[in-house]
Amino acid sequence: MKDIMGLMKQAQGLQQKMADMQAELETLEVEGTSGGGVVKVVATAKGQVKNVSIDPSLMLPDEKEVLEDLLVAALNDARGRGERLMQERMADLTRGLPLPPGLKLF
Repeated sequence: MKDIMGLMKQAQGLQQKMADMQAELETLEVEGTSGGGVVKVVATAKGQVKNVSIDPSLMLPDEKEVLEDLLVAALNDARGRGERLMQERMADLTRGLPLPPGLKLF
């Protein structure tokens, strides 16, 4: 019985830590780039885009497709960085807990 109570207490603590981490990830920012830095995207670790920066050299009508491709690449880069940051934070949070391998908590 003592083990179950301890496990429940540990689960409640983990739940609060996860809620805190989720709130923190909404404020942490990551930067994605493409084209050697001519397109930059700043987003939260949760994926909300905050800022897009495009080098003026790309503002030519015949560069439209290149710009679109670079923008997609920068957005995907930012998303990937945010996902890695979330995974790192989750690994820190659950370190030492007896969780089954491959369990996704979010």
